[in-house]
Amino acid sequence: MAVRRSIMGIDGPEPLAKSLRAAQYIADEGLATAAYLALALGKPLLLEGAPGVGKTEAAKALASVLGRELVRLQCYEGLDASSAMYEWNFPRQMLAIRQAGDAYVNLYSDEYLVARPMLQALQAPRDRILLIDEIDRSDHEFEAFLLEFLSDFTISIPERGTVRAAERPVVILTSNRTRELHEALRRRCVYHWIGYPDPVLEAQIVMMRASIVAQDTARRVVAAVGKLRAEPLAKPPGVAETVEWAEAATVLNEQGVAWPRAFARAIGVVLKDQDDLAFIAPRLDAILMGTAA
Repeated sequence: MAVRRSIMGIDGPEPLAKSLRAAQYIADEGLATAAYLALALGKPLLLEGAPGVGKTEAAKALASVLGRELVRLQCYEGLDASSAMYEWNFPRQMLAIRQAGDAYVNLYSDEYLVARPMLQALQAPRDRILLIDEIDRSDHEFEAFLLEFLSDFTISIPERGTVRAAERPVVILTSNRTRELHEALRRRCVYHWIGYPDPVLEAQIVMMRASIVAQDTARRVVAAVGKLRAEPLAKPPGVAETVEWAEAATVLNEQGVAWPRAFARAIGVVLKDQDDLAFIAPRLDAILMGTAA
């Protein structure tokens, strides 16, 4: 396996981290190193972590840095190989038969082939990144198929033959760890766990993503979110919710709602489950203590 020490002019984890920051994504040393090694070694990158920590955003930022289109395959229970690879446009094939009459028509030409994310990645590996999002939501059958796909990056189309990538495509997998992935799949990947960012880093993310939010407000909202995550919630807030809560509270404050009332009134932006809202309601004042200007 050839090692590519420089990818798009990026010759190490540090330059990659700087490029990701320019793409509005702050990557720590561990993530930047894992992403760089996946690119250099030509291996898939497996990102695990709780919902909302920035796994999908990392893939988007990496696609931006590399100047490639992000092709996303959203996994779900019951996802089958044909939905991930390709299918034939049956209505167009039938129409072509009717219009052709006695003339010959090739029903398996590119005109009738509908490429799904995996085939799209193989067709243009230098122009695309394949994101297999929330692989843990798929079933074991699809995971076994994916394992085979990642071993040789080929797709067999019975009517056309085998499609093989000119080079290994960049593949990123994400998992919320709702179930354990097969050990063989993990072994094929460069692995990185993304946890919730520390308060300093999360405040930097808020400032980067929400230009209307003042630095002090960013620090206050991060502190409040940290307290929320310490509670036994069904759906703890992710980083995106932190940013949105800061933005929403800032908008209300600019309309005359004082701190910390602005945070309290915007609670539906950060907590999006009725049971969580009811559980937090008696504790909300204590959680928001210290968010006053």
